[in-house]
Amino acid sequence: MTSVPSVSYSITVRLEVPAGGTAVSSLTATVESAGGLVTALDVTGSGHERIQVDVTCAATSSAHAEELVEALRLVPGVVIGKVSDRTFLVHLGGKIEVKSKVPIRNRDDLSLVYTPGVARVCQAIAKNPEDARRLTIKRNTVAVVTDGSAVLGLGNIGATAALPVMEGKAALFKRFADIDAFPICLDTQDTDEIIRTVQNIAPVFAGINLEDISAPRCFEIEARLRQILDIPVFHDDQHGTAIVVLAALINALKVVGKSLGSIRVAMSGAGAAGHAIAQLLYAAGVRDLVATDIHGVIHPSRADLTGVPTWYLEHSNPRGVVGTLGDAVAGADVFIGVSAPNILTAADVETMASDAIVFALANPEPEIQPQEASRFAAVVATGRSDYPNQINNVLAFPGVFRGLLDAHSRSVTTEMLTAAARALAETVSDEELNAAYIVPSVFHPGIADTVATAVRGSVENIRKTAAETGEFPAVRV
Repeated sequence: MTSVPSVSYSITVRLEVPAGGTAVSSLTATVESAGGLVTALDVTGSGHERIQVDVTCAATSSAHAEELVEALRLVPGVVIGKVSDRTFLVHLGGKIEVKSKVPIRNRDDLSLVYTPGVARVCQAIAKNPEDARRLTIKRNTVAVVTDGSAVLGLGNIGATAALPVMEGKAALFKRFADIDAFPICLDTQDTDEIIRTVQNIAPVFAGINLEDISAPRCFEIEARLRQILDIPVFHDDQHGTAIVVLAALINALKVVGKSLGSIRVAMSGAGAAGHAIAQLLYAAGVRDLVATDIHGVIHPSRADLTGVPTWYLEHSNPRGVVGTLGDAVAGADVFIGVSAPNILTAADVETMASDAIVFALANPEPEIQPQEASRFAAVVATGRSDYPNQINNVLAFPGVFRGLLDAHSRSVTTEMLTAAARALAETVSDEELNAAYIVPSVFHPGIADTVATAVRGSVENIRKTAAETGEFPAVRV
């Protein structure tokens, strides 16, 4: 597939051209001939003989951006000046900051905000630690914690290099749910050390969002932190993805007239995201799910099951399928990929059941290109923003945490995640629903509020049940 220009590789080239003639008008044609896309052309200075122009254009890669600059350099009369990478400009100095919510204008303000007045508040919290939620940032603050071991499609790049991603996550928390989130990048990949560090910083936060920690360590880290801490711990790579996949699947099944309990699902990828998706689909009613990893179909008689969660052996593959991904896909109603690029073919999709659904979520290159999958599938979704039906975690995690924080929840349960998924699915009305619109845009108004309301309702139901029975539900994700 030919790559298309993307704002992720957007540059602004400041150049000079002769006044008059065709030099300015040739700039756009030059960029487009070289495979780029001009998104803005601004005259930023003018004289009798020369004009200064800022040309903003999108490329397909960093190397392609350099090619566009060289193409502009060859235009007669053009003198290239400064070239700015717009992505790097956005990140200069970081993307988030801390601001005081109260004015500090004089000595009185200082005495209230800091010493001596603050001592009274400290004493109140020492007497009743729960007051920290009322009297500090704890009430609305989440830690975005990573060790940099599994960042986006970049892999194990370490804590420092992971910081721009965690900053971005914090910015999304604020933008979509008005939650103050802090990037916490730990310079260790030792499981015990990570757990102990998060435990030690937990008093500041009302929730922990684990991010980009490699499997299988992420499973143990999340499970042990949930046992230790009295605040919700949520691994977004797992559960955020699972929520949006379930929501999208609910709506995709409406489009093709099938139900969760009757479908066959084939999955590629048994890591963190795949494991959580499989568990949530099972909780929602899917009973025929066949999972595959790099070695093929997961089944009990396979010799190489080291690192494969035991859940798969207990709850998946009821028909005893063996073999390759192709064997798992044949006859399936749904394919869900959270694995690697270009491992599924149009011929594979052709073997699926009629009105097939394909979620190819590997990023940046999916398991199958959408146009290929669409030859035989009725509904196609990806993890990319340049195709319809983007499965994007931003649809889930802001609202989930908004609900958890507002409800003062101390845990995360499967019931809460399912409630979030169903609420997200319902944001697409019957009038809007079609094969190219099974999930809303991340900028659709009210999504976080809708998801938060569902999560709060789930927390309240759990508390009501606990009050009536005297038991808190034992099943947690």
